[in-house]
Amino acid sequence: MNEIHAHLTNCAAEAARVTRGISPEQLAGPSGCTGWTVRELANHLVLYTSHGLEHRAMRTQLPDELVARDFAADADWPERYAAQLDRALAAWAKPEAWDGDVDFGGGSTMPAGEIAAMLVAELALHGWDLARATGQDFTLPEDTGVYLLGVVERYAEMYRTYEGFAAPTSVEPHASAFTRALATSGRTP
Repeated sequence: MNEIHAHLTNCAAEAARVTRGISPEQLAGPSGCTGWTVRELANHLVLYTSHGLEHRAMRTQLPDELVARDFAADADWPERYAAQLDRALAAWAKPEAWDGDVDFGGGSTMPAGEIAAMLVAELALHGWDLARATGQDFTLPEDTGVYLLGVVERYAEMYRTYEGFAAPTSVEPHASAFTRALATSGRTP
């Protein structure tokens, strides 16, 4: 398995753990992401980091019914999310998933490894957002935090262009790589 797959696996395990800790009552609360409730953020996470992750590996489009679905309406949505993450990780375990380019919308393509790297960031950052909104911790191994920081630094300006990241925040110089990645993405760790 390659390094990116290992980081995807670490982030997926932590995101799945966090979603299992979200109570139905918390779904209506604010997520910390401007204009999104916990439910809306959870649905975004499920759609793009499990279904989207698998579809990117297979080079297929997300079906419209998935894009419109309220995953969090199902009582067992965290377990379904964990199972879908496993399927997505299995799709990326195939060597051919890493070959060539992947369409990432609007006819634009990017090397498969870069798409996977961006999905590491999606899992980690929105997983952290959900954890924070629901009173939980989100922790990653240091090597995954270091990898994430590199991805966030590489794509921060692009994400800011699309208002996906806010202006960077400050953290202590000795902060962990994960904390620095959060700050670079505009979050306040």
